[in-house]
Amino acid sequence: MDDDRVTRRRVGAAEVRRANRGWWDTDADDYQAEHGAFLGDVDFVWCPEGLREADVRLLGDVAGRRVLELGCGAAAAARWLATQGARPVALDLSAGMLRHAALAGATTGVRVPLVQADALALPFVDAAFDIACTAFGAIPFVDDSAAVMREVYRVLRPGGRWVFSVTHPMRWIFLDDPGEGGLLAVHSYFDRSPYVEQDEHGVATYVEQHRTLGDRIREIVGAGFRFLDLVEPEWPEGHEGIWGQWSPLRGRLFPGTAIFVAEKPGR
Repeated sequence: MDDDRVTRRRVGAAEVRRANRGWWDTDADDYQAEHGAFLGDVDFVWCPEGLREADVRLLGDVAGRRVLELGCGAAAAARWLATQGARPVALDLSAGMLRHAALAGATTGVRVPLVQADALALPFVDAAFDIACTAFGAIPFVDDSAAVMREVYRVLRPGGRWVFSVTHPMRWIFLDDPGEGGLLAVHSYFDRSPYVEQDEHGVATYVEQHRTLGDRIREIVGAGFRFLDLVEPEWPEGHEGIWGQWSPLRGRLFPGTAIFVAEKPGR
């Protein structure tokens, strides 16, 4: 993309929502074509490093549990949860991604409820779910991720677990380059200005937000959660795949994903 189409600047909430809904609606087909095989049709992959919920069980026992997947995309994780005896609901802002979720539900025979909604205003009553999760969904794409934490807290029952993965905050220091160009620190870790792609009129078409590790933990604790763990998956031996800026070269040197694990205190 041309340099004048990429910037770091403040973006209003409405522009962020419009840009990212439009982006994922437009990009849904290409995204699934590029990444669908890696993510699977009925699987829960937390990150480009390939860490699977089947192996790490960050959500705990899901059988019989009501689970909300935010930013579900094509909802492969929600379908996997259904095969484990959970009662999942998959939510996304993008109609384009939910179209792929519905198609995959039909082709696999594993159908889950799909909801189009904004993570900042979850259309559920208080304490509706036992578990909430997202793998790279929602959190980086809203202007106020602390408000998402509060919404998730609201819809979880006491004792409910909240687990989400995002790009590791330290990755924002570097360029999105899977090669040697991505090994040189060029940005300030403390610059929270959103990454923005925009059209020729300066209107945002894609927006992604940066928060530091400390910011994320304060958001979690500030919403009322008990912070339990931070998982930083290591790059596995034999994994030679490249996903955007994720690559074996970079993954063996510094983390690419951060997975936050929290719990709503019980009564």
